[in-house]
Amino acid sequence: MMDQTIETHSNWRAYLPRFSKRDIVEGAIIAIAFLLYFWVRGAVVDSPEQAYWHARDVIDVQRSLGIFWEPGWNEWAAGKHTIAQALNLTYFYLHFPLIIVFGMWAYYYRRSRYTFIRDSFLASGAIALVIYYLYPVAPPRELPNLAPLYDPGAPPYIHGFIDTMKQYLGYAYDSQSTRAFVNPYAAMPSLHFGWDLLLGIAIIGCFRATRWAWVAVPIGVLLPLSQILAITMTANHFLLDALAGGVVALTGLGVAAALQRWAYPFLGKQAHKLPRPWKSAEA
Repeated sequence: MMDQTIETHSNWRAYLPRFSKRDIVEGAIIAIAFLLYFWVRGAVVDSPEQAYWHARDVIDVQRSLGIFWEPGWNEWAAGKHTIAQALNLTYFYLHFPLIIVFGMWAYYYRRSRYTFIRDSFLASGAIALVIYYLYPVAPPRELPNLAPLYDPGAPPYIHGFIDTMKQYLGYAYDSQSTRAFVNPYAAMPSLHFGWDLLLGIAIIGCFRATRWAWVAVPIGVLLPLSQILAITMTANHFLLDALAGGVVALTGLGVAAALQRWAYPFLGKQAHKLPRPWKSAEA
């Protein structure tokens, strides 16, 4: 029995060194980010009326600018199965799954760039969470359901949006299996576009000096461009949502650059000034 216990202990020790302090810190940062997201989600999920009228405000601004093209784009895409499915897959798979895969790759193979990439995503995400909390906006796909409740006299274009993901992909954000993980009123800003913009910039930055640049640069450019079409034609976002997402993403880049240039060096200097009791104990 004792030998078996020692063997089990040895097996655990064999796995423990694989997890460094940096790994634990990274896991904690991501966990905190997710907790903040769910907190904000819980705070705005019961604001459908406010989210509806904010969406109407977005539409009014786009109409005044002559760029309210989403109803026509959505209707056109919804009528073409293959195109709708391609947009659905772009929206769903060329976003969070791709970010996770690239983030893990960068963590292990581009560690010198990883912190900057991570900080730009986290900073932009934090800014977006504040906006989601202060200004919830319903996505176009939700408007046909909300209009009868809060705006019976809504114009026809409000009722015409089609949720292509629900229609063709069989995925619904309001289903029981996904409801707990989705903020239904987080259309503005669109992190689907903003984070794909950051992802594209990160991919170009990691590969531009390598022999794979000829592949990486087009991918980095096409990712955010394709996401603009996907988020609008699937009735998940407005064009102004994408614009706001781009501004938030670039602001996140600025914050990450400031952290690299000033905050981290300052914190490093302060950390070196702290007493190290273990050194005196060794002496």
